Amino acid sequence: MNKQKKDRLLAGSLSMYWKLFTLTFSLSACTFGGGFVIISMIKRRLVEELHWFSEEEMLDMTAIAQSAPGALGVNIAVVVGYRLKKFSGALVCALGAVLPPLIILSILSLCYNQFRKNHYVAIALQVMRAGVAAVIFDVVLSLIRNILKTKSIFFILLMLSAFLATVFFDVSAIAILLFCGTAGFLNTRLKTRKE
Repeated sequence: MNKQKKDRLLAGSLSMYWKLFTLTFSLSACTFGGGFVIISMIKRRLVEELHWFSEEEMLDMTAIAQSAPGALGVNIAVVVGYRLKKFSGALVCALGAVLPPLIILSILSLCYNQFRKNHYVAIALQVMRAGVAAVIFDVVLSLIRNILKTKSIFFILLMLSAFLATVFFDVSAIAILLFCGTAGFLNTRLKTRKE
């Protein structure tokens, strides 16, 4: 391979890493309210605008990110980075997702006492909570639509039973994820045996 071709490949690779870093950095800096908010924004950017993933791939990556311990926003960034550029992509995306909260919290911790007593800041935070609730509701509806699109009775019943177990029986999220993961694995095994 000649030097010009190597330089072009390297430049393209570096620009992809820069794009991944700036994407996760900007999303992380602009999302307040936790992981479900960032998932909605990542879906819009990566599925609808950039067309890097399909809706189904994004749903699968979200499930993987939710299954892992840690902050959901960082987990989804790592999964996206790994999917696009393997380990180095996961590292770049993790750094992009972690830096904004680290910087913002470091600055806010210096001014905490002034912010804590400010009436206007308290009102602004209350209003932000309402906005975050709306975004999370949008993510939930989107996930429900994706499951209903499959037209799989198994997935729909699994979703409903997980919802009922959480709301009415206070079953932990870990138990539900383990149950759903096991049920999905067994369902796949049964389907492959029949074929």
